[in-house]
Amino acid sequence: MRLFPGSLLDALRESPGSAAFEHGGRVVTRAELSQLIGRLAAGMRDAGLGPGDGLAIRTSVSPEAFAAHIAAHVVGCRVVGVRPGYAAGQLAHVLGMGVDAVLVDAEAATAGLFEAAGPVRLFSLGPCESARDLLDGSSEGTLDITARPDDVALLAFTSGSTGRPKGCATTYRALSEHWAWQPRVWGPVAAGFAEAFERYLLFGTLASMVVFEFLAPCLLGGGTAVIPEDDGRPVFPYAIERHRITGSIITVPKLGRMLDLLRDDPVDVRSLRALMVSGSPLSPPRLAEAVRRLGPVVHNGYGQTETGSVSMLTPADIAAGRLASVGRPHPGVEIRVRDERGRVLRRGRTGEIYVRAPYAMAGYWGDPVENRDTVRDGWVRTRDLGHLDRNGYLHLDGRARDVIMVNAMVVYAGPIERVLARHPDVAEAFVVGAPDERTGEAVHAFVVPAVGRYPDGTALKEMAALVQEELGEDSVPQTITAVPVVPTAANGKPDKRALLHRHRPGF
Repeated sequence: MRLFPGSLLDALRESPGSAAFEHGGRVVTRAELSQLIGRLAAGMRDAGLGPGDGLAIRTSVSPEAFAAHIAAHVVGCRVVGVRPGYAAGQLAHVLGMGVDAVLVDAEAATAGLFEAAGPVRLFSLGPCESARDLLDGSSEGTLDITARPDDVALLAFTSGSTGRPKGCATTYRALSEHWAWQPRVWGPVAAGFAEAFERYLLFGTLASMVVFEFLAPCLLGGGTAVIPEDDGRPVFPYAIERHRITGSIITVPKLGRMLDLLRDDPVDVRSLRALMVSGSPLSPPRLAEAVRRLGPVVHNGYGQTETGSVSMLTPADIAAGRLASVGRPHPGVEIRVRDERGRVLRRGRTGEIYVRAPYAMAGYWGDPVENRDTVRDGWVRTRDLGHLDRNGYLHLDGRARDVIMVNAMVVYAGPIERVLARHPDVAEAFVVGAPDERTGEAVHAFVVPAVGRYPDGTALKEMAALVQEELGEDSVPQTITAVPVVPTAANGKPDKRALLHRHRPGF
């Protein structure tokens, strides 16, 4: 295997004249992208950056930003991906993880970022006050990879259960074995993505492991990454029609909002050939609605920042009626379901999901205590509950830590959400706990209505009865509230706490 990012550099050289990016009416060819990577790599080397150095990157999404990420990997840096939206304390925490320099662009060059960086050296992509422009005067450099296989290539961050982001450390060796970046080992599903991502809608942040991962099949497969301009309308579905997008990834909340828009606005999304839904559980009713409206293009995946992409449900699986599953594991990925004592459970039994993958994280940066609890003999504890069915498909049954203590009894949010989502009036369900003087904690549920449905008092009582019948009295929500949309956190996932604060003031 070529050491990362060697396969990408090879692919850029093989078709130099084809478009790698479209951005605001500008086309960047693969040859131009290679030259940009070379210039940035030369600028980084001239600045004294090399193998093992920590380079935090906080930028908007642009061809230059992607080239900076790849250039940093060429010279062997540890790239610290900084997401937008961090509070001051979180930003200081992230930039305190062995960072030797910070790279920004004009959009990200804020006073708050500079203050959090402190005495660390500042670099920029283009002119920027207080930062050295890496593109100013730098000549085209070599693309010789000087990274070391066992050095950490990337720190990608989880939200952290305490609110402090945890940095998942992935080595160059692991990225070199990642399914997305090695076209020579692509199976049918990965090859299908590469073909379908002919015009790939790129948005969000390159600090996201998922965004970075699914850009690979596009660029390695000869496609063009299209970065849409902001016209004041939601990217989904309007940018799909405007740019004739053939593929993209999408979070569950964004998918829900797109489906809501498509009910009233006949936007032409027929160019879509593959849409990967990920980030949080997708209810079977919502998945079925997506397929009805978009056609057999929807994929549903499961993964974590710690593990990378684990499994995928394909359109063929969905057509076969497997809407409750998140698919089979990727080639090379192993899944075990264990009980609370670590014993492997037989298929059909629910327990905690453990994953072993060649591209999983080596551990959390600077957190040996958490590492001992999370990484065990090469297996990563996901802290998700699930089971494997007899055909090897993975089903998610909740979060091991997404628990609510009702009358001193452990109640899991996931099973309650699944029962509520089976009611015909419900498209999606979200459950969260809140303090309660009588029971210690109480269950509160929020449901997004199904198309054409508006749950009344009778329907809400039916939902509570369904939960009691299947899960018992302690699991019955104290309140069930119908909401039109679900707020999202900075990482794009549903923000259950925001739901509680917005619709149940006082918690």
